[in-house]
Order: sequence, then C-alpha cells, then structure tokens
Amino acid sequence: MPPFVYRITKYDPAHRDERGHYTGAEDTVSDHGPIEEAYLAAIAAFAEAAGIDQLEIREPQIGGFAHFGLEPPVDGYGLADLLPAGLAGFHDGALVPIAVGLELVRSMLRDNGVWCRLEAGGAFAVHVGWDQYIYIGSNQPCETALARTRALGLFPERLDASPYDFAPDDPAYVQRPADADFWDRLHRTVSAYRAVFLEEVFAGNASRWHRLTRDNIETVRSRLAPRAQLAVWADLLTDVDTAVAALPDEGLASPFRPPCRPRPGPAGAGVPRCRRPTKAGAVRRPSCKGRTVRAGPATAHRSAPAARSRRSPDGDPATCHNARC
Repeated sequence: MPPFVYRITKYDPAHRDERGHYTGAEDTVSDHGPIEEAYLAAIAAFAEAAGIDQLEIREPQIGGFAHFGLEPPVDGYGLADLLPAGLAGFHDGALVPIAVGLELVRSMLRDNGVWCRLEAGGAFAVHVGWDQYIYIGSNQPCETALARTRALGLFPERLDASPYDFAPDDPAYVQRPADADFWDRLHRTVSAYRAVFLEEVFAGNASRWHRLTRDNIETVRSRLAPRAQLAVWADLLTDVDTAVAALPDEGLASPFRPPCRPRPGPAGAGVPRCRRPTKAGAVRRPSCKGRTVRAGPATAHRSAPAARSRRSPDGDPATCHNARC
C-alpha cells in the first residue's frame, strides 16, 4: 500500500466511543444516491491528485451459487456492461480506466457479488471494506482531494495501513508458474494418457474446465485468462464397472465433492467457500492428483491473501472474505 493511507467513510468520528466504535444512526448499506456518489467522487479526486488514469484489478472474487448479501443479486454481477468480455474479463491484472474502476467500486458498495483490489503499482490503491468503508492509498498527500472529500460530506481519517493490504499466507512458498517446462510436461502427459482435465480458475469462485487432448491443447492454452490458476486432473473413467470394482471393501468413498460451508464474501455478499487447507491460498481440491500452477510468470500474480478483517461501523472486526478456498 502507498505511504499515505486514508479511511473514507460517511461515519462522523464525533459519534464514536472511546474504543472507536460508531454509535451514530447512519445505515451500513449504500443509499444508491448522493452518499454513494460522494464516495465515487472522493475516489476520483484522489486518483486525479495522484495522476492516475487507470487501475489494475487484483485478486478478483465473485459470489457463488448462494447469495448472502444485504441487497438482491445482480445478473452477471453487474460486469456485463463494465468489461468488454464480461465476467471473463474480470481477472487478476486486467487494466481498467478510472471510470470503470469507479463502477466496480459501486458494485462492491452495493453488494453485487464482486470484490477486488484496485491498484496502480505502488502509487495508488482503493480497497472496499464492509459496511461502506473505503481505504485509499496514494504516494502523494493529496491535500486537495482531502478537502474535496470533506466538502462532499465524508470523513477521511489517516491510517498507517489498509486492513486489506495484500499479505501471502506463506511468504516462503512460491507457486509454480505455467512456463514452457510445465506445458512440455503437460504435452507428454496428454500423449501418454490420451486426455486430462485442466481446471482454469480466473477469479475466486470462477472457473472453467477443459478436457485436453493432443489435438486441442495449444488452442486451450491460447484462450486461458492471464494469471489464471491451473490444476491438472486425470481423465474421467468411462468404465463404471471397473471404477466400482476399484473401490475399497471397507469404508466409504464418494465421487462427489463435499459441499462448501458458506462464509461471508466480497463487499458484504456471502460466498460459499470450502474451508480446506492449501498452500499460499491456492485453489486446490482435496486430491493428491491435482497440481496447481499459475498461467503466467511467477512474479505476475501474487498468492492468495491471508485472512484479514473488515471493520464495521461499530468498530468490531467482521469475518473476512480475503482467504480463498
């Protein structure tokens, strides 16, 4: 996060108790009106002061099959009109102009089911927390933007850091990139076994599956989303009798994945997630046959963040959405 960090809210600090808990009457949802527009205008003012005209989407996540947000779900998470490729364009590293970035912030404020960090290298960052809390970081003090924010009726407060700064689960763990060696080995695997499945996770809770053969592997490779996480799986068994005969005589075996336990997700929307141990937050399934890699250079994508908390208006930490399955 850049050195100058501010928490921007509609909550008057005069209405906080000695522990910083908000005790006023402001609601914790977007008004879809002047206050929401004030938030967006404040972010635009900070971006202008920092000389930023585009933002990078980092660690994107979307809601799952169930919706637990305070507001009704929106078809396509509201991305169809924002990104040329719709949901497929909502991936780590995607660059968007400030105007689109502001609309993504609006979607997060409204619990539409998407969440991401919006950053511009080490010069600028916007993080949206629970309950209409926004954190802005800049490499400039942005005095004019601060004055503009106050004139809009919002309350900027200086912080040491954003609670949504990226932090890897295991700093010592380096996830493997899907480099030339990976694709060479995958080619040999496909040739030996005729087919395998490739799972492409381009955003949290968003994945595509590809059945790879010797004829289509390069075509699939060319269409993968940048910085997607990849997992390679064995091909499906087509002989049911053989599959059943291979089951152990004792104990239970199920070909289905256990259901995820719902946990709160991006910008107040609940996202069903599985609490399964992983390294560096990589999206993995409980199988020794899955290998998770990155579809890009090792330095191009950060590992999934550690769990952090959003601060609700009363100052109590809320369950965080940042940890991936």
